[in-house]
Amino acid sequence: TLLVVEPGTPAGYARIIALRDRLITQGAHVAAPCPHDGKCPLEKPDWCHFTQRLQRSRAHKQVKGAELPFEDEKFAYVALTRTAVARRPSRVLTQPAVSKVEVAAKLCTPEGLSFTKVPRRAKAEYASARRWRWGDAVS
Repeated sequence: TLLVVEPGTPAGYARIIALRDRLITQGAHVAAPCPHDGKCPLEKPDWCHFTQRLQRSRAHKQVKGAELPFEDEKFAYVALTRTAVARRPSRVLTQPAVSKVEVAAKLCTPEGLSFTKVPRRAKAEYASARRWRWGDAVS
């Protein structure tokens, strides 16, 4: 398995996509985050990236002149393997919009990009979808 991580910028994402496409043509298979080995369905100016909250040390806060004790870092990544991956879950591409009526989420699925809405009347699915977060793998 090969894991490549880049900054979560359009340029970092472009490097990830170029590497992903090159290695797929040489026989690699995507293990994550994509649920497929096909072309990425995202169109510019959108790009696939995720965030991770990192705690700042006192020295880090002083150097950056920051007041918050944390920083949200954006990153883009791809995990590739030599063997085919049987079933990969869909991935939540943005923070879902949760309301009293429904949960609306943008997903990357094996079939491509999907804008999913889970209505409140579907109680079990709605309860599960309310816990979805940006970057989560969902089935």
